[in-house]
Amino acid sequence: MSAFPFRPAGTLLALTLMAATASANENNAPVVPFGVLDFGAGMLPPPSPFATIGVRAASFRGDRLVDANGDTAPVGISQTVNSYGFAVIKMTNHTLFGGTWGWAAVLPVLDMSIDLAIPTPDGTLRQSGGNRAQGDLQLTPMIVAWQPAPNLFVNASLSLQAPTGAYDKSRLINAGVNHWTVSPAVAFTYLTAGGVEVSSNVMVNVHTENHATHYRSGTEYQHEFALGRHVGAWTAGIGGYYIAQLADDKINGATTSGNRSRVLALGPAVQFFDPPSGWPLVTGHFYKHVMQRNRADGNQFAVKAAWTF
Repeated sequence: MSAFPFRPAGTLLALTLMAATASANENNAPVVPFGVLDFGAGMLPPPSPFATIGVRAASFRGDRLVDANGDTAPVGISQTVNSYGFAVIKMTNHTLFGGTWGWAAVLPVLDMSIDLAIPTPDGTLRQSGGNRAQGDLQLTPMIVAWQPAPNLFVNASLSLQAPTGAYDKSRLINAGVNHWTVSPAVAFTYLTAGGVEVSSNVMVNVHTENHATHYRSGTEYQHEFALGRHVGAWTAGIGGYYIAQLADDKINGATTSGNRSRVLALGPAVQFFDPPSGWPLVTGHFYKHVMQRNRADGNQFAVKAAWTF
C-alpha cells in the first residue's frame, strides 16, 4: 500500500463551517465557534475553477454551570445551541510567503435557548430566553497553505468575525455578539507511512468591546486537535478542543477578576473520503466536556460535508 493514498493535498474544508457552539462569556454568548476542526486541519482544498462549498450542523447541550474551582455553580442551567453553517473557501494559484493564497467566508444560523434557575433569598428566580437567527459572519481574507513534505500540510490564516448577527441587549441569549473578533491561526496535518494522522489547529481570539453593554471578553487561546488511523476511505480516532482565556473580561474598562473560562473536550471522530465514489468528504464527531471552569458542562455532536467544484 502506498504511504499516502488517502487524500491529495487539500481535500478537507479546513477553516470551514464555523457554526458556533456555546460559550460562557457575556450572556452565555457564542463568541467564537469551536469544535470545528479535527482530521485534516492542516489541509486545504486545491485551486479549482469555482470553489469548495461546505455545510455543517452541530448541536450543543449544557446542563450544569461550573465555577472557577471546578464545582457546580448554584445557578441551574439548561442550554441548547443548534447551529447550521454554510461556508465557501477559494484557494488560488497565487503565491504568498512561499505558499498558496486563498480566502473563505462562513455564514452561520443558530437556534439557541437557555433556562436559568437563580437562587435568591426569596426563592428561585427562573429566567428563560431564546433566539433563532443568523449569527455573525466570519471572513477569512488571508489563508496561506504550504506542503513542506509529502506527508506534512501546514496553513496559516487571519479571520475576522463581524457583528452582523441578530443582537438585542435585552435578550438573555443572542445569535450575534455585537463586537468584532480578530483570530490569527496556524494548523498542520502529519501523516505517517502507516496511516496514522495527527492534526492540530491553534488560534488566538482577540475581542473588541460590545458597545451596547460596555463588556469586553478576554483574549482566548483555542486549540483543536485529532489523532486517528486511516483504513481505506475511512479515518477514525479521537478529537477534541481546549480553550482557555488568557486575559480577564472587562466591564466599563474595569477588569473583572476570577471569571476566566477554560474547557477541555474529548471524544470519537470519524471521516469518510473517497474521491472516485463521487461522495463528498464527510466528518462527524461527538465531544464531551471532561474539564471546565466558568463554563457550562455539556457535549457537542457535529457533522459536516464538503464539495470542491
